[in-house]
Formats: sequence, structure tokens, C-alpha cells
Amino acid sequence: MVSKTEELEVNKLENQVDNGGGGAWEYLSLVRKLKLRRSNQVLKHGLSILNNSNLRSSLGPDEWTLYEQVAVAAMDCKCVDVAKDCIKVLQKKFPDSKRVGRLEAMLLEAKGSWQQAETAYSSLLEDNPLDQVILKRRVAMTRAQGNISGAIEKLNQYLEIFMADHDAWRELAEIYVSLQMYKQAAFCYEELLLSQPMIPIHHLAYADVLYTLGGLENLHTAKKYYASTIDLTGGRNTRALMGICLCTSAITQLTKGRNKEDKESLELQSLVVTALEKDYKDRSPTSLSLLTSTLRSLQIKS
Repeated sequence: MVSKTEELEVNKLENQVDNGGGGAWEYLSLVRKLKLRRSNQVLKHGLSILNNSNLRSSLGPDEWTLYEQVAVAAMDCKCVDVAKDCIKVLQKKFPDSKRVGRLEAMLLEAKGSWQQAETAYSSLLEDNPLDQVILKRRVAMTRAQGNISGAIEKLNQYLEIFMADHDAWRELAEIYVSLQMYKQAAFCYEELLLSQPMIPIHHLAYADVLYTLGGLENLHTAKKYYASTIDLTGGRNTRALMGICLCTSAITQLTKGRNKEDKESLELQSLVVTALEKDYKDRSPTSLSLLTSTLRSLQIKS
């Protein structure tokens, strides 16, 4: 995941390049390094270098890296002809490259030639059955065709081999959530929490899923993960703060007042309400009255 500092650096460079301040290559290199998807900008600034023979030749071997980067961005932007031209240059330079072969298959995919793309990917996998890029492209292609069950199957097969791929676990979790398969989504987020325990968004997503599943045990656990999200974000996550309130209200309704909240829970609730009120006063003071009425409807004192 991209840090706040890295994001600020990218945005600063992007603004500089957009306003004619130079640094296009530095910007493109940073976007590539951080694996960001800023296709419109990459296409625009990448072509400005490739179409200038002096700038292009000054890159040395990195010229070919830029052709690849622009080709992928062009496919994202549905500029198939630009992508095709870039790939032709790479084919001429590297006629037997499997990496260029992947780009050729991706171009078929971008054109919507699904069967031809599948054939091309399958052929490449014969030489390297564990090519992560191709295996993930096949998942994306299956999903793009609307075959969600097929995408789930391929993602599960992929994760049996590459269990440490956090992006794949997140994608699988999101698919399950979209299908309201919350137990399966919870399992995915548990895997993410085990491998990346300090990422707040995993705690928040897991809490959301548990809250949606409902039931006293899930609600108590969801409340804990909302609390950990608040802790990891320094108390600045409004969604997690509201999640605490929602869990508290749901638990109260389920227990019907039979179980008194312990001192720690009451203190947490008080801190959450105070933090929410401060957040609304700072960012949306006109909505403060709405927050107060919402908390009252949840039987939470503000």
C-alpha cells in the first residue's frame, strides 16, 4: 500500500509535470515503482517522451520499460492503436520475449477477443505455469466477462499457490461481499489481518463484515475491530467511530438490557461519542444536530 508521504510525492510531481515544470520521467518512474494506476497521466506524459527522439534516446535501456508502461496505460484508456504501436516496437526489439508475449495477450484482451487471449495466456503458461501476472490476468478477464463464479474459482486456485498475495485476498473478499457471501469474505479478511495486522483498512473491513453477519458474538468482535481501527488511525476514522455506536446499539437490543455493560465499554462509548461530536464540529458543523438525533435513535447518549 502507498504511504501518505509517497502519495504526496506523486501528487507533487504530477502537478509539476502538468504545469510544464518538467520531471516527466521521474514522475513515470515513481508511478511504476509504487504500482499506481494513473493511466491517463502515464499515457500523456509517456507519449510526450516517446515522441521526442532526443528524450527517448536519453533514457538508454529504460526506453523499453517506458514502451511497456505506455502500452499498458493505453490499453487501460482504450487507445488500442497506441498500445499496438508500442508492442510492435517491443516485438521488433525482443522477438522471443515472453514478457512481450504477455503484452500481446493483454492487447487481445483489451480488444475483447476473449478466446484468443485465453489461448495466448494458456500457451505462455505451458512454459511457466507459475507466472503470477498471467494467472491474475486470467482472473481479471474471467471477471470482465461477467463470470463471477469462474473468477472466484480461479482466485482460490491462485491463492492456493500464492497465499501471500494481499491484493488477491482483498479482491476475493470484495467479490464475496458483492455476492453477500459474508462468511467467506470474513475468512479472506482474517487472512489479511494475519499477514498485515497493522493495516487499518483490514480491521475496518473485517468489522463491517462481522457487523453485517450479526449475532451477539460477531457484534462483540466487530466492536473490538472497530476499536482497533480507531487506535491504528489515531482516532480519526469516522466510519469506525460510528461502527462502535452501531454495535453498541445492536448488542443492547439483542441482550435487552440483561447484561450490563462493563466500565471499559461505557468509557469507550463515551470517548467515541465525544470524538464523533468533535469530528462533526470541525468538518461539518451543520450536520451536528443530525448526528445527535442519530445517536439518540440508537439509544446512545450524546
